Amino acid sequence: MAKGASISGFPEWLPSERVVEQRVIDTLREVFELNGFIGIETRAVEQGSSLLKKGETSKEIYLLSRLQEVGHESDTPIEDRLGLHFDLTVPLSRYVVEHSGDLAFPFKRWQIQKVWRGERPQEGRFREFVQADIDVIGNGDLPDHYEVELPLVMVSALERLREFGLPKATVHANNRKLSEGFYRGLGLNDIEGVLREIDKLDKIGADEVAKLLVEGCGADENQARACLELAELTAADGAELSGKFDTLCEKHGIANDSEAYVLARQGLDTLAMIVDEAARIRPGSVIADLKIARGLDYYTGSVYETFLDGAAALGSICSGGRYDNLASQGNRKYPGVGLSIGLSRLVSYMLHTAGAHANRVSPASVLVAVWNEEDRSASNQIANQLRARGIAADVAPTAAKLGKQIKHADKLGIPYVWFPADKSAQDASDEVKNIITGDQQTADAQSWEPDTVYAQQTVTVEA
Repeated sequence: MAKGASISGFPEWLPSERVVEQRVIDTLREVFELNGFIGIETRAVEQGSSLLKKGETSKEIYLLSRLQEVGHESDTPIEDRLGLHFDLTVPLSRYVVEHSGDLAFPFKRWQIQKVWRGERPQEGRFREFVQADIDVIGNGDLPDHYEVELPLVMVSALERLREFGLPKATVHANNRKLSEGFYRGLGLNDIEGVLREIDKLDKIGADEVAKLLVEGCGADENQARACLELAELTAADGAELSGKFDTLCEKHGIANDSEAYVLARQGLDTLAMIVDEAARIRPGSVIADLKIARGLDYYTGSVYETFLDGAAALGSICSGGRYDNLASQGNRKYPGVGLSIGLSRLVSYMLHTAGAHANRVSPASVLVAVWNEEDRSASNQIANQLRARGIAADVAPTAAKLGKQIKHADKLGIPYVWFPADKSAQDASDEVKNIITGDQQTADAQSWEPDTVYAQQTVTVEA
């Protein structure tokens, strides 16, 4: 991030850093589109009524005011005010409802866009950042198989980013129906509260979470410890998961013919399907982790968090889940499942931890020199001929001494400098110099090709 930024939490990448970010964006888009996802962009603002009912993130929303309204905002209910969106799922649900007549369902969309959250900025966490989302939205219903397909698409995308220094990614999956059924079977009623506290396990530890469950969610000590036992349950496959869950239910007196158990079993069967199917397609990419809860209220089924090997301090870099009630129109519901990558967070990790960097700042592979300003049009013509053939070219900003023009190219990382033919010399021809190797040769703008090793603007990782 640029040094000396005057507002914390609003990153401004330097040009070379922006190259890394753009390469990540291009890679994700390519993978998403290879899997049939359609790109959209939604507006930056949503009604407060849509933003304020989505769980703990509501308190981080930035509300907008016009200058003449400052000091009088209380005259307008928060529900009627506009706020910057804090994720891309809430805007998607509104977009789908408004455009349902024009969309083909299931609607598979990708979206890479900025979002805003008023949280405390720190390394890898920003107030303004880019998210990269994929979601599938159904019209009335949505098959469960998307709950395993989408995390696998994300794993595929994250695997592609390993060439930029990203460690191996693993999706940790749970199901809210499983958790809710178990909590209800214990006699707990504040399900959203329990989920929110369990979601803090990795941050504050089991003892603190148990205390919060007792103090804020109406649990007694035994119920709190049972919730933690569920969160700590691990299994290698669906069958083992099922057996361990039934043993836990028996231990805590949850009958397998109770409504709570039936609800939990629905979630358990879906989670087992996800783990087993993912293992068949991409072994080790998705695992069951029953402490995953997700703090947002709109998730109703599967929930996901994604972690990088050896980067525990970074936390989850990709999350999401199933939501059945977020988008509706009359009696018609549009259930969905999606995952979101914190793209700015990943880029920050790649730049500052993995050592990803661009081989050059400028995308141009050629700088066309200018002998004098009267001949600038000739240099522009050469650059245009190169561009017409797909060779990125720039023109020297001034007709300075040749050494200064070469230094300008070197500062931007441009590997070639083109010298137009001297019009005063008979039979003179253009020449091009590779300023990295020192090689210089005659060249024709209609046929010359740069060496592919030097011509490409690439992102590499320090060894």
